[in-house]
Amino acid sequence: MDTTSVVAEDRPRPAPAPPPSTRFEVRAALKDSAGVGLGFLPLGLAYGALVTQSGLDWWWAGLSAALVFGGSFEFLLIGTVTASAPLAAIAVSALLVNVRHVFYTLSFPLHRVSGRLGKAYSTYAMCDEAYALTTSEQAHTWCSRRILWLQFLLHLYWTGSSTVGALLGSLIPDSVTGLDFALTALFTVLALDAIRDLRGDVPTPVLAVLSALAAHLLFPSQMLLAAFTLFTAVLLARHFITSRKPRHA
Repeated sequence: MDTTSVVAEDRPRPAPAPPPSTRFEVRAALKDSAGVGLGFLPLGLAYGALVTQSGLDWWWAGLSAALVFGGSFEFLLIGTVTASAPLAAIAVSALLVNVRHVFYTLSFPLHRVSGRLGKAYSTYAMCDEAYALTTSEQAHTWCSRRILWLQFLLHLYWTGSSTVGALLGSLIPDSVTGLDFALTALFTVLALDAIRDLRGDVPTPVLAVLSALAAHLLFPSQMLLAAFTLFTAVLLARHFITSRKPRHA
């Protein structure tokens, strides 16, 4: 009788590694979101100051930042509210500005977020910066709590900086310029990080630029929607073509 297999079966198997603690996930999320939080700070201050300088109450900045959480649309919302624009016009503007979030769902790791409440908040709090961070190469192993804590911290950064900006809006002189460039600089840094994570997949940024140029030439009045639609169609076509190619051993 072969006792080798019996002895091997009797050996105690090592216990699986415990999942990371909540404290560890919070610290990791703080580290992941620190760079974006620094970018949110001047942008939120500028948004809050713009709210009070437009004649709205200071609390309107924090409330809109927490409930709308639409980034660039919130700047547009100030003008539509102060101009008493119709609700239908505001709704259409929100759709055109934030329609890009529909395409984010193609690669956003919502399947790794557990629970209905967690998925609901993750969908609500999905912004450009959260998408860029959670779809990077380093984020492929992030668990549900880390993703949710990251999104919550980004939400908190934006709401807090907007509220502080509204409270200090009267102290910021009109001669101060350049705060509005924080959003452009932030997106530039995130785009560079995403390109570095592609590991040689150069055609993707090239396709993005070509899609934007084609949308600008063919649909200048609806460039954003057309560019995202064309870019998504091209990516799907490329994926379909490459998946059909025979793989060599």
